[in-house]
Order: sequence, then C-alpha cells, then structure tokens
Amino acid sequence: MPGMAPLARTMALAACVGLFSFELAAFERVQAPPAKPEMTQNCPGLVAFDVPHIIPAALRLALTPEQVRLTYVGHSTFLIESPQLVRIATDYNDYVRSPVRPDIVTMNHAHTTHFTDSPDPAIKYVLRGWGPTPDQPARHDITVKDVRVRNVPTNIRDWRGGTERHGNSIFIFEMANLCIAHLGHLHHTLNQQQLNEIGRVDVVLVPVDGNLTLDLEGMMEVLQAIKAPLMIPMHFFNSYSLERFLVRARQNWTVETSEVPSLVVSKTSLPTTPKVMVLPGH
Repeated sequence: MPGMAPLARTMALAACVGLFSFELAAFERVQAPPAKPEMTQNCPGLVAFDVPHIIPAALRLALTPEQVRLTYVGHSTFLIESPQLVRIATDYNDYVRSPVRPDIVTMNHAHTTHFTDSPDPAIKYVLRGWGPTPDQPARHDITVKDVRVRNVPTNIRDWRGGTERHGNSIFIFEMANLCIAHLGHLHHTLNQQQLNEIGRVDVVLVPVDGNLTLDLEGMMEVLQAIKAPLMIPMHFFNSYSLERFLVRARQNWTVETSEVPSLVVSKTSLPTTPKVMVLPGH
C-alpha cells in the first residue's frame, strides 16, 4: 500500500537506533569500573590559604589549646600530646618505648613489635586493638580530659597464611579540633562502612613497608580514600622501603622531610593541599 514503505523504513531505523542505544548502555555498564570506597565527609571548617608552616616541637614547648605535638619514637610508635598534656603512645611494645610514661597506650596484635603482654602497670588506659576472640572485636571509646580515643577493627593475616578477624584496630585520636588516625598493622583496603566509622581525618599515620602490611598500591588506595591533609609514614625498615613509598607518593602529593622527629600541628597549620611529611627515624 502507498505510504507503507516509508513507514517500514522509519520503524526499522527506530529499531536500529534502539538496539544501538541498548548495546551502548550495556557496553558502558561492562566498561565502567566500580566506584571505590572513599571518605564521605572531609574535614570541616575553613583552612587559611596563608597558613604558617608546621612548627618543629623543639622550637615550642608549651602547647596552645589548638595544638597537638606528634613525636615519632620509631617503628609504629608515636607519642601524641594534647593541649592538656594527655600523652598517648601508639602500638606500645617491649622494644620501642616512649621517652616518657604515657597516660594511654594503644596496641595491635600482628607482631610483638606492636603490643606487649606486660605494659607498665602505672599506665591507666591500656587499649588493645583486638578482642578476646575473633568473633568479639575490640571496641574502645574513652575520653580523658581533652582527648577522645576510639577504634575501628580490621583483619590481619595470621602466621599460617589465614586471616585473624579483628586482629588490628585503626585508632582515632580526637583533640584540639583535630582527628588523627593511626592505621596500625593494616593488611587490607577499607570498605565504605569502615571509612564511615573512621570519619573525617586530619592527620593519618601510615605503615609504608609495602610487604608485611598492605602492599604499596593498596596503601595508596587507602590514603586516597581517607583524604587526610597530612600523611606521616611509619613502619619502614630501611631507606629503600621508605623511598619506594615516597617515589609512588610523589605522583599524587607533595613530600616534605623534617629535620627533627617531632612536630606541632593545629587545624590552621594543616597543608592546604595534601602532603606527606617524613619524620626521621624508622
């Protein structure tokens, strides 16, 4: 019948377009990579563009209410001091000890360089990053003067090559309007639930050996998800393992090296763009 040929051609063209659109959408679904977990809330508050440099602790003894002192003791141990001089030692163990007795210690279960079964009895708060059984993760949330300490459990590899559930904790220290996260002996990337539990992070203390803890690319993924303005390496055994991490880190961030193992940091002294700050020691 007259008019049927154009109609047929129109219908065929529409079918082809629909089929192409369907195939394109299917191709995009196959090709699009899945979204990686990332921090859903950045650090609140404005950071001044003309900020002072981070001040070496050796040049300033007293802390103002906005300042926190971080001292790299070695391995995975930092001494963290709050404005009211609450002292915290991370991954407290029998081999690397803080020069002063801390009020709070945190520990992780991967190796004996990250915990001790015989902490100084004078330490009031001993926070183990693992629970009594793999099915009972450690849960801490304490407040001491101007400091809040809480944890987010993660898994670790055991000596048999299996998994010890909840054998590690990421400890978060909140003080002076700062959130400082110590990743402990992290063995895996973080899922969205763990990132949500961690919350915003201003300073992250990160193991960078790339072998006993998480591999180098995995750790890069964790740091990109956390989005902390200041990243401080720890848990490196020699200059080679540190430099390997720094070479990779320079692809994403500025890297700076301090001459002293301590620094004083505040909300207004945080870098305006993410920075890796290397403190001397290992």
